[in-house]
Amino acid sequence: MSRLRVAVVGGGIIGTAVARHLAQRVDGAEVVLLEKEDRLAGHQTGHNSGVVHAGLYYEPGSLKATLCRRGVHLLQEFTGRHDLPYDECGKVVVILDETESDRLRALHARAEANGVPGVRVIDGDELREIEPHAHGVRALHSPHTAIVDYPAVTRALADELRDAGGSIRLGHEVTSLETRGRTVVLDSHEELDLVILCAGLQSDRVARLAGETKDPRIVPFYGDYLLLSSAKEHLVNGLVYPVPDPRYPFLGVHLTKRVDGRVMLGPNAFLSLGREAYQGRLVPRDLRDAVGFPGFWRFAAGNLPAAAREAGRALSTRRFVAEAGRYLSGIEPDDVTRGPRGIRAQAMDSRGRLVDDFVISGTDRLVHVRNAPSPGATSALAIAEHIVAESLRLGGLGSSAERTPER
Repeated sequence: MSRLRVAVVGGGIIGTAVARHLAQRVDGAEVVLLEKEDRLAGHQTGHNSGVVHAGLYYEPGSLKATLCRRGVHLLQEFTGRHDLPYDECGKVVVILDETESDRLRALHARAEANGVPGVRVIDGDELREIEPHAHGVRALHSPHTAIVDYPAVTRALADELRDAGGSIRLGHEVTSLETRGRTVVLDSHEELDLVILCAGLQSDRVARLAGETKDPRIVPFYGDYLLLSSAKEHLVNGLVYPVPDPRYPFLGVHLTKRVDGRVMLGPNAFLSLGREAYQGRLVPRDLRDAVGFPGFWRFAAGNLPAAAREAGRALSTRRFVAEAGRYLSGIEPDDVTRGPRGIRAQAMDSRGRLVDDFVISGTDRLVHVRNAPSPGATSALAIAEHIVAESLRLGGLGSSAERTPER
């Protein structure tokens, strides 16, 4: 049998995990990872909070729920094998008063349905034993929620990809994709047996290169973080989150410890002027694509209170800090400095609905990861398993092409 020729487009943690899994598991495969930047993990992977999500929030039975729990296991094993930091600092999801108690109970039931280990509801006294400076009458405690360094994980995955015989091409932006019979022609000249698209913020555009539908469309939302001063970092032991409010599309300000010991407040969530505009610059094409999309205006019309709330946080550090101060004592505007900005590849349909679950589509020759929001990084190694297994099955290769996993 001829060697399987595969390209994976997108060098974030998901694309790198997919390429590495293919190279390790498919005997004789020629696997190349294509990334348009001069480094891996340059976008969402390198601009997130570093949280390893336990699976509290996701609809039981969804891809998110299933792949998140599997992803946690694989990620913990991988970081241990590579001596990378993995800190089970724990997480509390807090309610400030009894009006939020129904939401906390529903979250607890969902977490238990998803098999999140050790999760339980705690009262205010137990909350302050875990997070002495936190406010709240009760909380959901997830003791095994963790934090990692996702760019470091991505680099280690890339090392394993190379060790397995795969290659990486940086600075390679894909410009065309065409299916011709049993092959996919990339950039008008390179013939491949399988192409897997993991393009994140550009996923809808790359999918359209291959003739896929326009929906779901990517609408970029930025999220700014503030960094707590070193003198106040002791106020937070782990992760302090608000209980999700179904009236709002995004989670709201929370407090997140990082593996380097810094503590972040945030993020806010507001329409970004560019898909990769981390300094806030305007990218005309990106803005036209967002505001010219009818789904965006339908979404905006249904979320005016949330937009006003997020605009206030975006424009005022004092309001940003005050929101965090509802959940933690002892922080003032002078205690923070501007931190990193992330940009979320939010998939949205033409009716203005946010696409919640992972969306993976395609054929036996061309696979598209159309939506992989949080917990995408947590789930990356499990997403790779899922995509590779489905691709081999659809392509008729099955188990005959796979190496036996090392024990």
